[in-house]
Amino acid sequence: MQLAQLNIAKAKYSLEAPEIKEFIDNLEPVNQLAESTEGFIWRLKDDSGDATSIEAFSDPRIIVNMSVWNSIDALKNFMFRTHHRDFLRRKQEWFHNIPKDSYVLWWVPEGHIPTIEEALNKLELLRNNGDTPSAFTFKSNFSASEFMEVVLV
Repeated sequence: MQLAQLNIAKAKYSLEAPEIKEFIDNLEPVNQLAESTEGFIWRLKDDSGDATSIEAFSDPRIIVNMSVWNSIDALKNFMFRTHHRDFLRRKQEWFHNIPKDSYVLWWVPEGHIPTIEEALNKLELLRNNGDTPSAFTFKSNFSASEFMEVVLV
């Protein structure tokens, strides 16, 4: 099994605004860093190489990030032990606080590329039911084997 993740954020500004320029200017290097991090498998991107133009919500200021990793530890390593953490710490400068869960993790079969629809369903499942082996957060860190136990029951 591999770990899929969806993260959403609602920009405080238009993506062309000077107030968010530093974030936008660093998308490419941070995405390249993700792709070169051990355990990275896949990330959602359009023809330009990022996902900011992919609209998963009716509000164009809500941007999505979706990727697949070989483990929870690989994703955590990228998020919290690379240059990515510097931008994560500054999230409040560029993005509104979303009162509901804004990210979700779930297990997928090896080689499976999740769709946006699948990811949004997982986010809704998390928001409605809290952490379960089918849709969870870093607070729970359900293992792939725990997910399989639920699926096989």
